[in-house]
Amino acid sequence: MSASLKRPGGELSTRPLHFFWIVDCSGSMQGEKIGTVNFAIQSVIPEMVSAAEENPNAQLYVRALKFSSGASWVTANPVKIEDYAWDDLDADGPTDIGSAFELLAAQLTIPPMSDRALPPVLVLMSDGQPTDDYEEALKHLLSLPWGKKSVRIAIAIGGDADRDMLKEFTGNTELVLSANTPASLVKLIKWASTVASTVSSPKSRVVESEGSSQDSSNVPVMVDLNSIPNQNEIDAGDVW
Repeated sequence: MSASLKRPGGELSTRPLHFFWIVDCSGSMQGEKIGTVNFAIQSVIPEMVSAAEENPNAQLYVRALKFSSGASWVTANPVKIEDYAWDDLDADGPTDIGSAFELLAAQLTIPPMSDRALPPVLVLMSDGQPTDDYEEALKHLLSLPWGKKSVRIAIAIGGDADRDMLKEFTGNTELVLSANTPASLVKLIKWASTVASTVSSPKSRVVESEGSSQDSSNVPVMVDLNSIPNQNEIDAGDVW
């Protein structure tokens, strides 16, 4: 049965849920790191389709943003997850994450965001230190209503990632995940892309998107912290 047939009232009963991958494509990501990101996202798309089908009141839309020397959209317009195809990324240049925050902020206003939308999910991956002045851009992003309400997850790739900056982005240390091996990076990308892209109310320990409980027009997005893959179990092998 298609996702639309499972939704009461058909497509008109759904609310848009916007999901963003924000990928570091700087020179330090060359080789195994960017290759692992490409592999993980390619392989998780079918799992995201399945997860979305279990979420009958939302339509999942996906976009991707990359940053190195400046930032640019890989997927400029929202695409339904069932229609989404990933284009492999290359890596080269500096780490201009502030430019990425600026582009992202421009998409988290109304319009282009709908006031009927669910809180967006932002998944940021980076292995280094920002090379531009990101503070004001991040402050602006988090000052927006949809920036505040968003679920923000960061994946720190390797030992040189700026975890302080990633904590500023997420607002929660527990949502800064560490990927020190290819296997852990794949598992964490899959977790962030499936578990966190559905609207749920798990009984276990959760983090609620900021501000959503004060606004009855938006259903809270809940992240089950107990479902995060165990770091000790996934970091066996050579580390970055």
